[in-house]
Amino acid sequence: MAFTEQTHIRAAAAASRCRLKFVNFEALENQNSHETAGLSKKHLVVRRGKPFTVTLLFCSRSFNPHTESLVLEVWLGNRSERIPVQFSDRHADTHSWSAKIYPGGARSQSVAVHICSPANSSVALYHLQLHIETNRGRWSYAVGDFVLLCNPWLKGDPVYMPLEAQLQEYIKSDHGLLYMGTYQNISARPWLFGQYEPGVLEACLKLLEVSPQHLKDKDKDYIRRADPAYLSRVICAMVNCNDDMGILAGKWQGSYEDGVKPTDWSGSADILQRWASSNCSPVRYGQCWVFASVLCTVMRVLGIPSRVVTVFNAAHDADGNVTIEEYYSSTGKKLNQSKDSIWNFHVWVECWMSRADLGVGFGGWQVVDPTPQEKSAGVFCCGPCPVVAVRHRYTRAPYDTTFIYASVDADVVRLILHEGKLVGRKLDTEAVGKLIYTKSVHSDAPENLTWLYKSSTRSKPGSSVVHTRAAIISAGSPAPSPSAPGEKPPGLEVSLSVDGQPSLGENISVCVTVTNRRSSPRLLMEHLNAQLKDFDSNPQRSFWKAQKEVRIQPGGVLTLQEAIRPSEYESVLAGDDIVNVAVVIKDVETEETVLDAQEFSISSPQITIEVRQHPGCSIKREHTAQVSFTNTLAKALTGAVLTVEGSGLLPGKQEARLVHLQPDKTIEKTVTIVATSAGTKLLMATFSHGSSPGVVSRSFCKVSVNAA
Repeated sequence: MAFTEQTHIRAAAAASRCRLKFVNFEALENQNSHETAGLSKKHLVVRRGKPFTVTLLFCSRSFNPHTESLVLEVWLGNRSERIPVQFSDRHADTHSWSAKIYPGGARSQSVAVHICSPANSSVALYHLQLHIETNRGRWSYAVGDFVLLCNPWLKGDPVYMPLEAQLQEYIKSDHGLLYMGTYQNISARPWLFGQYEPGVLEACLKLLEVSPQHLKDKDKDYIRRADPAYLSRVICAMVNCNDDMGILAGKWQGSYEDGVKPTDWSGSADILQRWASSNCSPVRYGQCWVFASVLCTVMRVLGIPSRVVTVFNAAHDADGNVTIEEYYSSTGKKLNQSKDSIWNFHVWVECWMSRADLGVGFGGWQVVDPTPQEKSAGVFCCGPCPVVAVRHRYTRAPYDTTFIYASVDADVVRLILHEGKLVGRKLDTEAVGKLIYTKSVHSDAPENLTWLYKSSTRSKPGSSVVHTRAAIISAGSPAPSPSAPGEKPPGLEVSLSVDGQPSLGENISVCVTVTNRRSSPRLLMEHLNAQLKDFDSNPQRSFWKAQKEVRIQPGGVLTLQEAIRPSEYESVLAGDDIVNVAVVIKDVETEETVLDAQEFSISSPQITIEVRQHPGCSIKREHTAQVSFTNTLAKALTGAVLTVEGSGLLPGKQEARLVHLQPDKTIEKTVTIVATSAGTKLLMATFSHGSSPGVVSRSFCKVSVNAA
């Protein structure tokens, strides 16, 4: 390790003194011990509260502890702390900085010094100095730098996580799965978090250095970085660029020609490297899963256990009344007349930490959402919000608990309008937060987190939410409040369902069930309407409609079947597209009007990936992978493109193209993969064609790479 010497004595006295020749930061040993191997080739990376070793090599003669003293000094910004080096066989105290030489640690011309930081040290890049002091003066050396991270392996650290399997998943794993689609048709998409890719750790440190908090008051920011809640809030705001020099610009509509389409990203490293190398210019473009995945990468790098979480049917409560209003026409078309919305899926991050600012009972998983939706204390960020506070509806807990609670448990009121007048109303208390998923530990299966957010006992609509700390600390569920006076039961009831899982090229079967609660027959008008929609907004124009008159007997139940044929949707829908279908039933005589709606996604044909000699691939040995897609649709696909990529397996993206892919024909791509490092890698493939505005199909394959 290079260093510079600062002399503070006369030249005559320098001849016989102990001089520092070389410093060995013992990077391999320290980083293996601190679970930081691979995070940086530029800096020593260690975790707070755990000793690391620095070996000092002296010139000409050995260090003499009887006449000379060693003092280390750690610098963070303008603040420093002196650490006298002591001879001791006692373990380090994690409440303060210490530097010890254990018995046998001093040899002829070298000394092994064990340095330990407090368990609540700030996360940052530190500068280290060495002072050799005698009664004749002091000689100082600028030794070098090291990076200090949170330590979830240490019981005294606020981010301590006791289970090793969880630490491997939520800190060390550099890949994972994102869950998307609709709750009836969930698709898993691979993501490369990439915390071991070159420059990623340095980009995360740079992110902290250009935050508004740091630019305003560096010393105050450095001090507060000891708190993971503070870190998560700062980083959450910095992942989007709305208020600062943040990483990602969001875009949900229009052209993406001046950037990268959000669906084209497959990992965080590329995004972080682009941001850092462009002098902190925002990377275009991100949507919720991209924002969340980048945040998860940064938090894992800094040592805070994190996981990406998907909420299916997530409410965006713009007015803060914990109720989502949806408007429909009398023919079943969903209208864009509300600031509120329900996203088919929304992705955020959970970070693991104790909450010293809130006290006992609020620790554990905290929601941190970097997607710029609403401002929190004047800034586009959300959280950290304790999941336990959401479950028990303790909305006073900072930060943004009411907004998160509404996201997973708001009521939905569907209103039917005819010529501007309200003709029907339906309350749905179950639509929001249908499922909440994350990747399981050491498994590709989803883990259902819904029960962590939603209590089995739920207050009636309109009642006040719980505001007592005791409900959190005792982990008890609040009793439901008395029911409000009920409305007159409807004479008609209707429910709509979509049969099976709709796939491209097949009929979409819609089933409507009508129940007559009256003792007289009724003449009804049925209106059905289907609209394409984005996952995060209201539907677009209708692409299919149907209507007919039907009769129902007193107390009868009527089942009506409708089918949307491929010829009626193939020019509009692609794989993974989402459809809103609604039915409105109206009594022709009484004009009683009832509604039900359903949203579903379209499945696409699958891509096949076959890796020869898999499992059992080895580093730097060639292996062959064959990727193929068969057109199961009844029409030819123009401009077919099959793309294959894999970080650590392939250099860049490789493509196969066909001008026309005829029905029942296959497009193939054979690639040679050469793994550059050991571990689990992802080989990913996408298929698209010119007739579709987006990707039609995605697939991936895990490749286990052996070290030899």
